[in-house]
Amino acid sequence: MNLWRAGCSEMGTSGSEGGSRKRTGRNPGTAPRSDPYSKLKGPAKWTYYYLYVILDVFSRYVVAWTVQHRETAQIAKALIEQAAEQQHITPGILGLHADRGAPQRARPVAFLLADLGITKTHSRPYTSTDNPYSESNFKTLKYRPEFLARFDSIEHAREHCRAFFGWYNHTHRHSGIGLMTPAAVHHGHARQLHAARAGVLDAAYAAHPERFVRKPPAPPQLPVAAWINKPAHTKEIAH
Repeated sequence: MNLWRAGCSEMGTSGSEGGSRKRTGRNPGTAPRSDPYSKLKGPAKWTYYYLYVILDVFSRYVVAWTVQHRETAQIAKALIEQAAEQQHITPGILGLHADRGAPQRARPVAFLLADLGITKTHSRPYTSTDNPYSESNFKTLKYRPEFLARFDSIEHAREHCRAFFGWYNHTHRHSGIGLMTPAAVHHGHARQLHAARAGVLDAAYAAHPERFVRKPPAPPQLPVAAWINKPAHTKEIAH
């Protein structure tokens, strides 16, 4: 099953990319998605913007995001609906894992997911590690050198996020997916790129084997599966 992870951060126009224990291993189109949120500080004390993010857990690809003034079920519902339409999600292939916030558990969101044939799960109470993919994404956002302590306006926050998610999806080499970009994994280009890398390393080894003391070089392995709360002694099978 595919999985999305949903999240919200307080920072938006919206953006989306066309293009219990829940396994997120994937044939393309069958990994869980995730959707948490995070706060971004506005221009004055006690002012915040909310950044909502929907992340594909397997590829780490951000499929949709939006920055809004408040956290509501209607905003979460609209973003999920938009992402499902643009990603051509068919019933029964997707799971959505979200935090236990009121908007994520609200009836409008639950009814929408049921209508779309999307399975929903929530993090366990008081267990922040149930949402590691979204937390990692937000940490990358907030540890970038260009990240600001405060944003002058919601338009400013949206402009910053638009640039960040473009970089994150299409330029950032993610260590959790074999130093591929999320876009390469999400759109099925990872194996071709991995083979090209292997060819370059093989040629380097053939030309100068003395430079590689321990063993021939090899590119980082591609991901096989992604998990939220992985069961013990689970065997992963490559797709």
